[in-house]
Amino acid sequence: MNRTLGLFTVSCILFFAACKVSQPGGVESSLMKDIKRTVTIGDKDKKNPLASTPDVIKEGGEHFQHHCQICHGLDGHATGVPFAAQMSPPVPDLGNKDIQDYTDGQLHWIVENGIAPSGMPAWKGILEDDEMWKVVLYIRNLPPKGSLGAPEIFKEEQEEHEQMEKGGKPEHHHHDAH
Repeated sequence: MNRTLGLFTVSCILFFAACKVSQPGGVESSLMKDIKRTVTIGDKDKKNPLASTPDVIKEGGEHFQHHCQICHGLDGHATGVPFAAQMSPPVPDLGNKDIQDYTDGQLHWIVENGIAPSGMPAWKGILEDDEMWKVVLYIRNLPPKGSLGAPEIFKEEQEEHEQMEKGGKPEHHHHDAH
């Protein structure tokens, strides 16, 4: 009995030690980016059927603000999103070269299908196909980083945090569900 308990204990220790999470190295990260770009993300050759006009980009931005800003920030650079760096993997800056190097078809595929298990949801069935293409055009034409500030919900949390640090009671913001 003691031997079985001992083996079980050692097995548990080895199992949990093997589950240790750590930041991937440069070679591993580079390899995974290449695999994701060439194998995982589909529709590399699919072309955007919409013209990149100011009106289309503006409408894409409106869809982005409604569906994407909670994770990617108002500007697409994760500005003011307090959990962006703590996600695994971190929420990407959509203006980053790695993201901008995707083809329009690949960006559309990501919006449509999501990326499991990254936290990026699939928008198929929620956004119409032309709305997803408009979001792609907005991603191609993001405003400068920080230029739109933080999403309103995170501003309220930051204000409450600052108030608490000063020794005051936080003001609770109650949002109507209308």
